[in-house]
Amino acid sequence: MNLSEQINADIKSAMLAKEKEKLEALRAIKAALLLEQTKGTGEVSNDAEVKMLQKMYKQRNEAAEIFVQQGRPELAETEIFQANIIKAYLPEQMSEEQVKAVIQEVIASVGASSAADMGKVMGPAMAKLQGKADGKLISAFVKQLLG
Repeated sequence: MNLSEQINADIKSAMLAKEKEKLEALRAIKAALLLEQTKGTGEVSNDAEVKMLQKMYKQRNEAAEIFVQQGRPELAETEIFQANIIKAYLPEQMSEEQVKAVIQEVIASVGASSAADMGKVMGPAMAKLQGKADGKLISAFVKQLLG
């Protein structure tokens, strides 16, 4: 079952269970999928789906942080709830130890030795870890290991 079919099935079950907040998050995912389909040939690749979901997840988390800073915890809770619904459709994230191991392999393969070689490492590391780890985490580990 692809992501669109899964979302449609989950929308139906959320409607039957009258889960308004969950339904709102699922409809947002469906709308983004439909928008993505209209951009190209009609089919959305798995990579494009993952990137879209990651973007939505990141947007919800950033919005929640802003709401907390502005003293609006009720709006932050809604954004966090939606982010958690979106996160359920993302691939399993790698642990920090696994991410570090992959970055060390990349550093060894490109022959990087100093912080000046960060650009050489980031490209292949991001390609290997796409969808499996947060970009900020990858960048922090590359700086740490090269610094």
